[in-house]
Parts: sequence; C-alpha cells; structure tokens
Amino acid sequence: MIEYENLGLLNKPFEEDYQKEFVQLLDKGWYILGNKVKEFEDSFASYCNTNFCVGVASGLDALMLSLKQANFSPKNEVIVPSNTYIATILSILQCGLKPILVEPDIRTYNINPDRIEEKISPKTKAIMIVHLYGKPCEMDKIISITNKHNLLLIEDCAQSHGASYKKKRVGSFGIGAFSFYPTKNLGALGDAGAITTNDEQLADKFRYLRNYGSKVRYENEYVGYNSRLDEIQAAFLSVKLKHLDTINEHKRKLAQLYLNELKDDFIKPVVEPDCFDVYHIFNIRHPKRDDLKDYLLRNGIKTEIHYPIPPHQQKAMQEILKGEYPITEEIHKTTLSLPISYGHTIDDICKVIEILNKY
Repeated sequence: MIEYENLGLLNKPFEEDYQKEFVQLLDKGWYILGNKVKEFEDSFASYCNTNFCVGVASGLDALMLSLKQANFSPKNEVIVPSNTYIATILSILQCGLKPILVEPDIRTYNINPDRIEEKISPKTKAIMIVHLYGKPCEMDKIISITNKHNLLLIEDCAQSHGASYKKKRVGSFGIGAFSFYPTKNLGALGDAGAITTNDEQLADKFRYLRNYGSKVRYENEYVGYNSRLDEIQAAFLSVKLKHLDTINEHKRKLAQLYLNELKDDFIKPVVEPDCFDVYHIFNIRHPKRDDLKDYLLRNGIKTEIHYPIPPHQQKAMQEILKGEYPITEEIHKTTLSLPISYGHTIDDICKVIEILNKY
C-alpha cells in the first residue's frame, strides 16, 4: 500500500535532532516565549526575505491577528478566494468582517485577479489571497489592485513555504500568515503558525496581541489573545527549516515525474515560468474523480480530496456565503490529490503513475 502521507516516516530523518532539542528544553525548563521561539522567528524571517517573523499558535490565528491589528469596523469587507480551505474564511468571520468570495482561475486554482475589482466596494478594506497547493498567486496584478484601492494585503501562505513569484518569496509581498500543521512542507509536531512582515511597528503589535496584549508582565496595552508559538514546536521547526529547501526540491522532483509521465487524460497542474511551486499538494482533476479514487485504492494507492465541499456549500456557511460559484464547484467536484510526500520515493511515484495510466 502506498499511503497518501506517513508523518512518522516523513519525520524519521529528523528524529535524532528532535530528541536532542527536547532533552535540552526539558533540562532548561523554559517552555513559553524563550530563546527557541526567537531563534526560529529570526531564521524564518531570513528564509522568507522579510524583516520580521512573529510566532503564533496556529495558521488560523496568524490570519486572524493579521486582520485584528487593523481595527476594521464591523461588517467591513475582505476579498477572499471562493475555493479556499475554510480556515481562511473563518478568520474573516471571527474578526466580525464580511468575506466577499471571488472565483479562482480554473488553470491555477488561485484567485483570479481579473475578477477582483468587480467585487470591490466602499466597504472593502483588505484582500486575503491564498497561495493554494503551493503555487504562488499572480502577484503583479494583485499588488496593482491593492495599491489602486488602498487595501491591506494578507497572504495565506499555509501551503506554500518556500514558494516564490518572480524570485520573491511568498509572505514578503504583504502580511504573510503561515501554518505549520504537521502535513505542511514545513510541518511542526503539533499546531503552530507565524506571521511575517517588513513593518517593525506591525511586528511589535503582533507580539503584544499574541500574548494577552502584553509585552511587560501584567501590563496590557491591547485587548489581546493567547496565541503563542511554544518553545518545543519552535525548536522542532528550526530543525526542519534547515532542510526545507531539500524537502521542496524532493517534492518538485516527484511532481515533475507526474507532469512528464501521466497521460493527458488527467488535468495536471499548470506550470508557469514566473512561479516556483513547492507542491504541498499535487492535484489532478478528472470528471470521474470518485471512481478514480476508488480504483486507486483497490490498487493499493491512497489519495485525498482537497476539498470535497466548497466553503459556500458548508452547512455552517449556508446563510453567510451567498451567490453562485460554478468554477469553484467544478474544482471541488473533480479534484484529487496524489501522494507527493518527502517520505515517498521515486519508485513509489512511478508505481502510482503506472496504475493511473491504466485507468
């Protein structure tokens, strides 16, 4: 059986370094906002080519705090892609703001820049883009729109650690919100997240907001939250960050096998010269997706669907997200994610290709 993902296998190469970090941390006895968090923040900011990084508890918190710091009025609007994972939209709702959905480009699955301006109103205050599946958005057009309409730009980089657009890393165009959920290319061994920015005052405000609105103990400058990246996850992330480029290159090599060898019966990810994709997810599309998934499972290959139900069709969103989104529905109805882990070998992927091409 070729699994879709095996986190134990994926993390095996880092096990010895994880154990060393854990023992040191246990001996030191400092578990919250210590040197390990600071070390990771500095390293990850440098990796993303940003001036600052602030560690938080999760990717959702990173998105929420990116909005909270702006103090928008209730019911102000935030542009967001209609086919994103639900966390992106939840962050907007949890801040008392209104998500305005924009359909994706059917080729890239990222927000279609040519459809953004028709959704902008006097209430629009921000654009929250998502670099979905590890592919960067079309940033030149998006930045032009944010500048023209004076909008805050937030990048949901949860699936795109190390991806770049025209050689500029994601998370460095606006405020970058990252998740380090265990399955990500840079995954922790639990929940973790971070925010990147080039604005020193903004980074300082994030440090307050993540820690009850306080930087000096018992002195609270803001109405804050408890959203701190803990020392142990920061230590583990620092170990893996040293190998992130290797992880990304391995996934890109496996992706190239799929791109070269899979029959054209399957709709494969588009490759663009301006984009350095990191393939957190390698998705194909097929009109008989469910049958294809069952066929692969019968032949010893596990796959996933990202995502089976679009946000506007979720029960929790029925009264919130109005409108018709046919492109989004087409993607969610036909998409299938193939194995592409750091734990997979070239032989694994060749086997998947062989079986797929027989379908």
